[in-house]
Parts: sequence; C-alpha cells; structure tokens
Amino acid sequence: MAITLSDAAADRVKLFLANRGKGLGVRLGVATTGCSGLEYVLEFVDELNDEDILYEDKGVKVIIDPKSQPYLEGTRLEFVKEGLNEGFEFVNPNAKGECGCGESFTV
Repeated sequence: MAITLSDAAADRVKLFLANRGKGLGVRLGVATTGCSGLEYVLEFVDELNDEDILYEDKGVKVIIDPKSQPYLEGTRLEFVKEGLNEGFEFVNPNAKGECGCGESFTV
C-alpha cells in the first residue's frame, strides 16, 4: 500500500508550496506524544534525507521517514473545510483509536 492524497489535499499542498516559493513536497510522520501515544506530523520538505521513503500522488511528493512508515502505511491525507475551520485530516487504517480531542491516536 501507499500513502495517497485526496484531490483537495493535493491542491492545497501544491498551493502552499507555490506560496512558499520552494519545496520538494510534504513530509508525513508520527511523533510519540499526546494522551493516546502518537501524533501526526506534517511539514514541508526542501531536501530529502538519505533514509526517506518517497511516494508521489497527484503530482505531490510525499516523504515518510522509515520509523513512521509502519504507522502510516495505507493512510490517505484529506483536506476538509467545516464552517470557518479547515485543515488536513489523516484517514489511517492502522489507527485503533483517538483521544477525545482528536490530536493523538493509538495503533
């Protein structure tokens, strides 16, 4: 399986990269934190690390570090708007639960 993006997420990443004026793509990862144990990390990437795993979907390069790969395998990145709120949302088939505030997850 791979990491995929919805059309809206791909368009938003491309817009952010264009506004920055630089960048190879977006890095998705996980960090140990939060009340459920793991938290998603999303950042823009200007250069690759030797160990990075590279996916490409809808013209967007998605970079994953090897430590995060097992937790994110099969994840789909969405971009959602609800009223005045908007942001990226991870649809992760590996997540078994989330904390009440939705900031962290467990596998």
